[in-house]
Amino acid sequence: MKPSSSLSNDQKLKICHHKAANPSIKQSALANWAMQEFKLSKVPTQGTISNILAKRQQYESMDSAELTSKRQRAVKHPELDNVLANWVLQCQARRVALSGDLIKEKARQFARQLELGERTPEFSNGWLAKFNIRHGFKAQKSYGESGSADLDAIDRNMPTIKEKLQSYSLQDIYNMDETGLFYRMAPDRTIARRQIEGSKKDKTRLTFVFAANADGSHKMEPLIIGHAQRPRAFNRISGEQLGFYYRSNAKAWMTGLIFREWLQKMDQQMQDANRKVLLLLDNAPSHVVRDLPLTNVQVFLFPANTTSKIQPMDAGIIAAFKRRYRRFQLQYAIDRDEQQKADIYKVDQLIAMKWAKATWNDISSKTIANCFKHTGLFERETQKNEVGSEEQDIENELKDAINQLPISRPMSVHELINPEEEQQVAHEEISDEDLIKLSSSQDQEEEEDGEVMDENPPMSTKEKLNVLHSCISFLDLSNPNNVIAHKVLRNIQFEIRTIEKKQTTLDRYFCKEY
Repeated sequence: MKPSSSLSNDQKLKICHHKAANPSIKQSALANWAMQEFKLSKVPTQGTISNILAKRQQYESMDSAELTSKRQRAVKHPELDNVLANWVLQCQARRVALSGDLIKEKARQFARQLELGERTPEFSNGWLAKFNIRHGFKAQKSYGESGSADLDAIDRNMPTIKEKLQSYSLQDIYNMDETGLFYRMAPDRTIARRQIEGSKKDKTRLTFVFAANADGSHKMEPLIIGHAQRPRAFNRISGEQLGFYYRSNAKAWMTGLIFREWLQKMDQQMQDANRKVLLLLDNAPSHVVRDLPLTNVQVFLFPANTTSKIQPMDAGIIAAFKRRYRRFQLQYAIDRDEQQKADIYKVDQLIAMKWAKATWNDISSKTIANCFKHTGLFERETQKNEVGSEEQDIENELKDAINQLPISRPMSVHELINPEEEQQVAHEEISDEDLIKLSSSQDQEEEEDGEVMDENPPMSTKEKLNVLHSCISFLDLSNPNNVIAHKVLRNIQFEIRTIEKKQTTLDRYFCKEY
């Protein structure tokens, strides 16, 4: 029998069970086990194994016919399923008691709004059971009176929070938060107001999800949420293929379903690293942890209305990200202004995402550790070195950049990195109408408008090397002692030549006459 390269749902479930029986096994070893066990033609990729493990509940809910299939049976009404699941998660976040009958009645309401007509399913108890299993929702029960606790007593809560933190080492305490980013926003008050008000049309806002630990030794890969599954700037390639952790919906908002996927992925990563960690979260409507089978991540929710004071991401980490992003953006705008471009702030989504990724990687462990320390949550020192001067230097660069740009009503640096609207759109509770809009965009392939491709044509290898040669010559004449810049330029030059040499070798090989 010829070895297969694909897995049946039953085999995927066995992979999940093998992982459960061997919690310390690495994903690479699990992939090799699967290839041998199921006689596959090749080893499954790490991404395949990770996705399989994250969907364990789905495989466990399948009947025998679905398990023997190599494709998961598609949900008959994915839009209805998505909008209803996000609605349930929002209700859980508000501590609303839900009964099965109430969920079914809400499903009927959404079905009418989605105009399913004759395609409307019968919302039976069997349908409800499958819906709950599919999303990991357990039997609904009342929450009692716990939702009416005095959440304003932050001073009384602090000793309890600190005691909880003392049970973990600094490297095992994480914080996660979301933020919006108007990635084309001009540092001009008049233009920026017009851009923000029109952002729903031009779709130039992204949501970023950041997480890091208290000693700054681990910054998790940022999750980016955009409006389209494949924006035009992606050139019909997926976000994953481009090297990003990327999700999308019509509003570019964090939803309960996206959050749960993110959290399960983090839990899987900690299982693979054999670590038990604590995750600090705010009470955003999408942050619903109830019923999730987490094994290596314990979640601690901050009391409501306290996160601006005690959440590390709000204590300077997100601000550090935005300073660095705006530095990229304004330097780019200055370049375009010198080239006499019409819209100097125009940049496509892919370039903005690349800037954001480089920006996140640039934030030092000292900066992150100091932000954790400044919350007052830790009796221990996270880092002794202060890095305020580094942030001040970047702010000075931003001021200089703003002064170089043709602006009638310039923003202050504070306004540029802290627009209120960016945070509001990341944490709003989603209305029923918007839930339907979110679910209806899942198959969107590209932006309908507002997406602009980069105008610069691709450079040839010779052109790239000529530009680098000019830069190196200028550096030699103006600042020959700048060893770091010289080294960076030479490394880029070496990489380009290496790639060109490999491509030339391949071209010669395939052009041989046979």
